[in-house]
Amino acid sequence: MQLFMREKVFSWRDRFNVWDEAGNDRYYVEGELFSWGKRLHVRDAQGNEAAFIQQKVFSFLPRFFVYVDGQQVAEIVKRFTFFHPRYEIEGLGWEIAGDFFEHDYEINCDGRPVASIHKQWFTWGDCYCLDIASAQDALPALAVVLAIDCVNEQAAAASSSSN
Repeated sequence: MQLFMREKVFSWRDRFNVWDEAGNDRYYVEGELFSWGKRLHVRDAQGNEAAFIQQKVFSFLPRFFVYVDGQQVAEIVKRFTFFHPRYEIEGLGWEIAGDFFEHDYEINCDGRPVASIHKQWFTWGDCYCLDIASAQDALPALAVVLAIDCVNEQAAAASSSSN
């Protein structure tokens, strides 16, 4: 199963659609404008909240909690490293590796692929392709990708403001 998402380039808050390979809208992602820390709501095609991603505000390293159907299913933690970012996904038994700056990474569970994420270049706005092995992993995989994208976005904003 493949999911695609494109973030809007000029938006006051995160708001974008997630669609499948047939072009059908599967999810809508919307961020909160005024909140402490990043908060994203993932809604299904009927408008029901399917997942919620929340940043832990007072944490030395970026940490996000993922809720699916109101239950916490994962915690994404960026680990301290000097050269390449490294993330851990706690709660799902998933491992993640790849090039996060280039948006080209994979999520695995016990050696089997769960999802691979690739950025599509030469598009208006950031466009990502999520190739997911099993439909039951689609929503948690999407939430993990959204959390990692939030960390990358915050790091890019911090480095551009320091220049």
